[in-house]
Amino acid sequence: MRVSVVIPALNEELTVGRVVEACRASGAAEVLVIDSDSTDRTAAVAAAAGARVINWRDAAPGIEPRPGKGEALWRGVRAASGEAVVFVDADVTSLQPWWVDQLAQPLVDPSVHLVKASYARGYGGAPTGGGRVTELTAKPLLRALFPELAGVVQPLAGEYALRRSTALRLPFVVGYGVEAGLLVDVTRAHGPAAVAQVELGTREHRNRPLDQLAPMADVVARTLLARAGCAAPVEERPPWEGVEMRDTI
Repeated sequence: MRVSVVIPALNEELTVGRVVEACRASGAAEVLVIDSDSTDRTAAVAAAAGARVINWRDAAPGIEPRPGKGEALWRGVRAASGEAVVFVDADVTSLQPWWVDQLAQPLVDPSVHLVKASYARGYGGAPTGGGRVTELTAKPLLRALFPELAGVVQPLAGEYALRRSTALRLPFVVGYGVEAGLLVDVTRAHGPAAVAQVELGTREHRNRPLDQLAPMADVVARTLLARAGCAAPVEERPPWEGVEMRDTI
């Protein structure tokens, strides 16, 4: 399969270059960095490392961006050309080229639509203890509302692969609830067996303080509650497939 790597980035000049280099050393056909109007040197560093850098406005001309990670991923899916899209966060410091290949490989099975990374989450120099929003928000809600997904080790993993044809038929939550929304939506559309997991060892990245994690936990919770019919819908972009550009503005 032709693989496109999509890296959403906002002010990640310290780490994005290494992430791009690792992705380019994989078997991917293209590496795209979707830059969300960074005010630092993120775009320049990513381009110097060999990525095709696309400002998020240029990824969907005429559609004004909305703040959020999911917005960048939604635009990245449209810009990608591969049959498989591998998403990678721009702040990961433990990324290895083989991660990309491992994530894409299960998609050769046509019954698999989403491949989530499984790994230990480091924190404060320890190999475990990270993933606080995952452990304290996402997993309890998944166990309660979507028990068929209780076995997904890292439901909010920023490293995952999605069949592009599938991605074009799915809505994307604008903010940090995008991974939770895609996980539920793929399962509903294709069944739990459509979600695979691959072991990638230990993930290290820039851990955020609690005051930054709280808004993330809020949108993840609201996304899962909305998907379960227990809360009002969250802000999201519609599927690209079959939608005229003018209708998405």
